[in-house]
This record gives sequence, structure tokens and C-alpha cells, in this order.
Amino acid sequence: YLSKEVFDQLKTKKTSFGSTLLDVIQSGVENLDSGVGIYAPDADSYTVFADLFDPIIEDYHGGFKKTDKHPPKDFGDVDSLGNLDPAGEFIVSTRVRCGRSLEGYPFNPCLTEAQYKEMEEKVSSTLSGLEGELKGTFYPLTGMSKEVQQKLIDDHFLFKEGDRFLQAA
Repeated sequence: YLSKEVFDQLKTKKTSFGSTLLDVIQSGVENLDSGVGIYAPDADSYTVFADLFDPIIEDYHGGFKKTDKHPPKDFGDVDSLGNLDPAGEFIVSTRVRCGRSLEGYPFNPCLTEAQYKEMEEKVSSTLSGLEGELKGTFYPLTGMSKEVQQKLIDDHFLFKEGDRFLQAA
């Protein structure tokens, strides 16, 4: 996908967050056995580096072209869903996972420490306003004890570190 022609077209481009082609391909450069080898460092990367991303996405997703649209979500009438497990036999827990998707910020590879702190404050203050059955506990990663970290991993609330592809990105 990264032919000389595509490389020459993209090598001097930057996103509004300052991300470069090297930021996009860094993981693949460090891990030659990577299945895909690219990561978007920010949302603008999909547009700025479209000549690289679009054909990969199309192939990876079996012909999903950039002109294709995801079908509209339809969960039915949410007011009539009811309890999905009234006897409590099947649903043990649920989880909402949020990741690298706050508007106005780059994705993880290009975040600064100040941006991490700013994002953590926004997420923490928003979550602290939840009430009733939506209320929960926010666990910041900074300052977390190894015991709490391991418990959250064991309970499948926290992902283990060690993905060399993401780490390289």
C-alpha cells in the first residue's frame, strides 16, 4: 500500500495536530510482522493520509469503500426493551469502554502530558455527575496501586499492557 508514489505524495503532509506519515506508519516500521502496520494518530489522519488509509480500510473490511456509509443504528423502541435477564441468570456485568475519542484532541500516539491531564479532568468531572444506576467509580491510571491495577485486570475492567504494535504507534 505504501508504494514510492504514495510515499512521495504523503511524506511532507501534516495534520492539524502535527501528525506526519512517520506517526502513521511507526508501528509497522518497528514491527515488520504487523498485520496492518498503520495507526491513525488523530482523526484528521484519515483525510490527510487517505491515499494510504482508504485502500487498506477497503481491503481489511472486505470492500467497504470510503463512499459507503454505516447503516443507521436501530435498537428498536428503547422504551419497550425491558429487562434482558429478569432472573439474573445470564448477564453478569456490562461495561462501557471509552477510548481516544474526545473531539479536539489527537489520539494516544500524539497526546501530550498536558492533554492527558486535561482529558482526564473532563472525563472525571463528567462521570462524577452521573447518578443512580449509572453512578460508578472512576479509576485514574496515574497513581493507581499495583493491587488495584491487577484486580481491575482480573475483573476485565482494565486491559493489560504489552501490545507492542500499539506501543510502537
